[in-house]
Amino acid sequence: QCLLSGSWRSDTGCRMVLSALDKDNRFSGFYLPGPAAGNSELLTSPLEGSQQDTQLVPQPTFYFTVNWRLREAARTTVFLGQCYVDTNGEETLHTLWLLREAADSPAEDWKATW
Repeated sequence: QCLLSGSWRSDTGCRMVLSALDKDNRFSGFYLPGPAAGNSELLTSPLEGSQQDTQLVPQPTFYFTVNWRLREAARTTVFLGQCYVDTNGEETLHTLWLLREAADSPAEDWKATW
C-alpha cells in the first residue's frame, strides 16, 4: 500500500526514519548518513515531506526535503519520487534529487545546485 512511515535504507547505506502520515498526507523524520556518505561532518538531519493519498493512487508520488546539519556549510536537498509495490507486496522508493548549497554571491549561483 506504500506506507512511507518507518525506516528506509538507500543503496549507499543511508537511512531515513519517517513518521506516520498526518491527515494531510504530510510526514517528518530524520535522514541519517551511511558509511558511503564519506563526510564525517554530516550529522543526523531533519526532513519533512508529503505523499499523494493512497486512496486515490495505489503507487503514490511523494517529495521530501532534508535540511542538512553540517558544521561548516548550508545545504538543502529535495527528493522527488514514487513508491512502487511489486507482486510480492514489497515497497520500493525510486527518487531523483537536487542538492543546493548556499552561494557566496549571485556570480557563484551557477555552481550551487547539483
